[in-house]
Amino acid sequence: MKYTSAAYGAGNQNWMISQDDHNYLYFANDEGLLEYNGTNWQLYPAPNETIIRSVKVIGTKVYTGCYMNFGYWMRNAAGKLKYTSLSDKIKDKILDDEQFWNILHYDQWVLFQSLNRIYIYDTKTGKFKIVAPKNGVIKSFAAKNAIYFQTIKEGLFEIESGKAKLISNHPILKKFTIVNVFPIAEGLLIQTQLDGMYTLIGNTLSRFATDADQALKSSFVYSSQILKDGSFALGTVSNGVYILSDKGKVKYHISQSKGLSNNTVLSLFEDKDQNLWAGLDNGINCINVQSPVHSFTDDTGALGTVYASVVFNDMLYIGSNQGLFCKKTQSNEDFKFITGTKGQVWSLFVYDNMVFCGHDSGTFIVNGSTAKNIFSGSGTWKLEPVPNSKNLLLQGNYYGLSVLEKRDGNWVFRNKIKGFDYSSRFFEIDDDLSIYVSHEYKGIFRLKANHELTKTNGYFTYKEPRKGNNASLTKFNNSIYYAFKGGIFKLNKQTKQFEKDKTLSSIFEKDEYTSGKLIVDNSNKIWLFSKNYIHYFSASKLSSELKQNIIPIPSSLTNSMLGYENITQISKSTYLIGTTDGYYTLNIDDLSFKNYSVLITDIAVNKQNESMHNVDLKSEGSFKSTQNNITLSYTVPEYNKYINSEYQYLLEGYQNEWSEWSNKATINFKNLSPGKYTFKVRARYANTILQNTAVYSFVVLKPWYFTNLAWLIYFLLMITAGYFINRAYQNFYRRQEAKLIEENNLLLEIQELENERQLMMLRNEQLSQDVDNKNRELAVSTMSLNSKNELLAIIKEDLKKTSQDDNKDIKSVIRTINDNISEEDSWKIFKEAFDSADKDFLKRIKQLHPLLTPNDLRLCAYLRLNLSSKEIAPLFNISVRSVEIKRYRLRKKMDLKHENGLTEYILTV
Repeated sequence: MKYTSAAYGAGNQNWMISQDDHNYLYFANDEGLLEYNGTNWQLYPAPNETIIRSVKVIGTKVYTGCYMNFGYWMRNAAGKLKYTSLSDKIKDKILDDEQFWNILHYDQWVLFQSLNRIYIYDTKTGKFKIVAPKNGVIKSFAAKNAIYFQTIKEGLFEIESGKAKLISNHPILKKFTIVNVFPIAEGLLIQTQLDGMYTLIGNTLSRFATDADQALKSSFVYSSQILKDGSFALGTVSNGVYILSDKGKVKYHISQSKGLSNNTVLSLFEDKDQNLWAGLDNGINCINVQSPVHSFTDDTGALGTVYASVVFNDMLYIGSNQGLFCKKTQSNEDFKFITGTKGQVWSLFVYDNMVFCGHDSGTFIVNGSTAKNIFSGSGTWKLEPVPNSKNLLLQGNYYGLSVLEKRDGNWVFRNKIKGFDYSSRFFEIDDDLSIYVSHEYKGIFRLKANHELTKTNGYFTYKEPRKGNNASLTKFNNSIYYAFKGGIFKLNKQTKQFEKDKTLSSIFEKDEYTSGKLIVDNSNKIWLFSKNYIHYFSASKLSSELKQNIIPIPSSLTNSMLGYENITQISKSTYLIGTTDGYYTLNIDDLSFKNYSVLITDIAVNKQNESMHNVDLKSEGSFKSTQNNITLSYTVPEYNKYINSEYQYLLEGYQNEWSEWSNKATINFKNLSPGKYTFKVRARYANTILQNTAVYSFVVLKPWYFTNLAWLIYFLLMITAGYFINRAYQNFYRRQEAKLIEENNLLLEIQELENERQLMMLRNEQLSQDVDNKNRELAVSTMSLNSKNELLAIIKEDLKKTSQDDNKDIKSVIRTINDNISEEDSWKIFKEAFDSADKDFLKRIKQLHPLLTPNDLRLCAYLRLNLSSKEIAPLFNISVRSVEIKRYRLRKKMDLKHENGLTEYILTV
């Protein structure tokens, strides 16, 4: 059976535990420094990837010791711890392979203990002093404003003025390893690993006997702690935790078979709320020693799911799906199974100084640790006394209702009530023998039995209220109540109708319904279970109103079977509540809770689709417009297993009302608009709103293009743009005006040019006519000259034929003719006329073809006049054939292609 009230898990070996002013817990863990704030775990890797062996919170610093290194951690602006090494100052003095297993605090000094030496660090001066015993240090202790340590085979020493002073070299202290030293009024109480506890008063060492001495010798005590109430907590290597009273009596033994996650307890620590933390070989457990709630969990499955319980004659009876069990109420002994009751126990009912058991096999009467079956015809759900008939009991069975009767001092089955055969798990009988039965799938029945309770002449089925899952029916304050998801209804005795009770029904609002099971205890309180609370109502002494009380234990932690919740009053203020794997007890008089504070633990922002980064918790945040996704985490650093903290937040500037209460300890706001925001979070613990409200203010800046400077720039740009646009328009219209003027001028110029062109055309035509006339004249002259030369040549030939050799006059005429038909003179005359008609043609053709001879130029001139070869021949005084040869040679010199005509080319030059 488990006796732990709360358990938390965190892997790896946990060597030492400490706590800061915010109630955060720190564990020296194999992977580093492990921080727990009540909601989230945070692991800080050890320096140089080593194992942290010790941790101690002193003020705002978390000191740790590990392999060849020790120092402290401090929280930065973003709330994260950052490490600073102290051992670097004396690195050359640290021994090779030295590990620091313990940290102690005394006034201004912090002591780091390895297995070889103790390093004393002065926080004021920053200097070190080293205590180095010859035989090393097994363990060190802080007790009674003094620092003690044990040395192998030498005994117990005290540090005075920075030096070791022997306190006791008793053989016991030299032989057995000391686990811890506790101050007592007369001296010291010493806990050893294998030989129990001793008191050291003066020089006298005496045994301190406890009930666990024999068990502890074989369990090997590894850690111990004195608790605030004077009790001792002892952690063993192989048998879990023993909690002893100040007199040495065993209060609890918590092992792996009884709820502890691991039997090897490396460290123990009592926090500020008197919770006992156990650092295990693999995990961490928290034991709520002072909790009003104590759980008893059956890990073996022998007990099973508890459906019913009762205390009678100093015996606690537990009915489960495995059968009926019992044990003495105040003993730590295991439950004893009652023979013959194997199977499902549905109810336990004390009547006529007897315990009646409603069972899957019928009805049993329990006497001490034995049980006798008195009815086996059908499974029995529950039993109720018949009004005004002490010797009759009405029982609800799987197939209707039946009657038990007491005859000759013995209870026996009498009869089944005929006419009603439905399962009767929940029923109540009124004074007039009207019986009300609640059936989960058919609703509520009302039947009237005859006076002898032998039969019923039919029954009435209620249409309202409707049937419902996990519905139930019970009698409270002499009134019958029915509960299901739609609310809780009270029977009106006059109208025989059920009317909704607003006070009781309010507990099922806001989706709180899990089960309609109603239970009335011996003190006339009615109990109900909802999603997040256990409720009980009692009659007010000063009014008819019911007084409501709320216990903030959620159904997820109570782990009861829905619809089969059960609670039994086992003493004036202590109640037993059955669960699916055992039960837990609740003392309602001890339900007082500390007023904790809610803290904002972490704030992170990020751009869309980028990783988060932490921001300063202490100052107002200022985030870029792109960093408008913000995640805030918060917590109430409390460690009660059965009480959950609930949170409610408000983001001023984003929402107008507080959110709904939720167990979720983080909230994310995405795509916040630019503006100023104030985040507020408050917490509710044990159904009480905590006094403080955690507040964080931040600003999401406008994008640069929406800042005041940007708007000023936009304004200036608008003015500038307006100026330039106006100027542009003015220039445009000026240009348009100038363009129109220019176009008009251009049109006038074009008109003038057109007129000039027309005039030029006329002139060109005139010139062309003049050229043509001159060409005609030149051609005529040329032809005339040609004709003249031909004529003179004919005359010359005739004169030669008729003349005599000595005729001087004829010879003179012939000479005159020769002079007039000179080719050179004819060409000279022709050239002058040709140049006058076609100015500079011969120069142009000569520039294009420098190799042309004068005869070639002459031929070009004739061809320019478009003369044929026949017409050209007389001008050269050669044959037509010779002219063709000249033309051919001229083409060659001009390098004309075959397809280009010579005359056409010359005409285009």
